[in-house]
Amino acid sequence: MADIKYEIIENIGVISESPKGWKKELNLISWNGREPKYDLRDWSPEHEKMGKGITLTEEEIIQLKQVLRDFDK
Repeated sequence: MADIKYEIIENIGVISESPKGWKKELNLISWNGREPKYDLRDWSPEHEKMGKGITLTEEEIIQLKQVLRDFDK
């Protein structure tokens, strides 16, 4: 498996934190030098390890925001 390079361009916010210090974060990340995308995943305290996550384009994050705004619970 090839090395994955990433650069956290902007930390947008922390969604939750586990007792072991891992945080579920929403970040703007450039993966392998590509155009940055919004990324939601778990990170170890120093960002040296990551869990599985999802990436979203700007259009997708705008649509997600609208879906959440319309969600009536």
